[in-house]
Amino acid sequence: MMYFDFFDTVSNIYSYAGDSQDDFTKNCEGIANILEEYHHLFDIYHEYSGINNLCTINKNAGGEPLVVDEKLIEFLLYTKEMYAITNGEANVMFGSVLKIWHNVREEASNNPNKVEIPSKDILEEASKHTSIDLLEIDEKNKTVRITDPLASIDVGAIGKGYATEKAAQYLESKNISSYVLNIGGNIRIIGTKVDGDGWITGIKNPIDAETYAFYTKISDISCVTSGDYERYFMKDNVKYHHIIDKDTLMPANYFSSITILTKNSGLADTLSTALFCMSYEEGLAIVKNLKDVEVLWIYQNGDQLKTDGFIAVER
Repeated sequence: MMYFDFFDTVSNIYSYAGDSQDDFTKNCEGIANILEEYHHLFDIYHEYSGINNLCTINKNAGGEPLVVDEKLIEFLLYTKEMYAITNGEANVMFGSVLKIWHNVREEASNNPNKVEIPSKDILEEASKHTSIDLLEIDEKNKTVRITDPLASIDVGAIGKGYATEKAAQYLESKNISSYVLNIGGNIRIIGTKVDGDGWITGIKNPIDAETYAFYTKISDISCVTSGDYERYFMKDNVKYHHIIDKDTLMPANYFSSITILTKNSGLADTLSTALFCMSYEEGLAIVKNLKDVEVLWIYQNGDQLKTDGFIAVER
């Protein structure tokens, strides 16, 4: 097992392939290089020497187009695809609203007795600067521009999953199997165990995070969960978590957790957040238009709904 620290979270790499320590170390170095590169490209809080990253683009909002790495162009085009697939719920231009909630969570962490919930007027004013059309991408000239100086990009709901998938594709390109990537809770399985079997994984019980609500067996797939039980604060006995509904501009209040099974980790990451912010019926309608996507919805009272291919197994 190897540990890394990217995307402000701990990542673990496991090999069940029986490869040598040298080969495992070499493969992990390749994964680390990929994750580090995308961590730098997607960082909205820090800039890095020699590149124009998302932080640079946000600082330049309202200015002239910036030349960026082709990998960033490819990623931002992908985010626009995800916007269309999720009927606008997965919107990387939602940064002006998410920034307000991020600052509130920081204040709640530092001064819990002084935290104030943002007013409806403040949130609605910020939401005026969230149109996906404010993000201009010029593929030919490899430039990106945000046309509104008050708009900003936030890729917290997709960036880590996208980078995870790039790391998985790196291993697949080398015909490597029987690896498990756990990138800050985004699970991506490459292949199966050597004997052809899969791995039993537990879906946390959002009501009691020390227990599991569901077990399933997975192989050659991604498993991503979004929930209200990790990043949150309490105010007047109300839980305020980090997944913000674009329609209410408040923490989404449909479910306690949603888990996605599908091969592409970028898609899984996107859907786990997007479906968290819509009703079961709306989410199911989106999933029915996609291939090989399974979902487990867990409500705040512990009730569960799932698609037919999300199979329960005994521990």
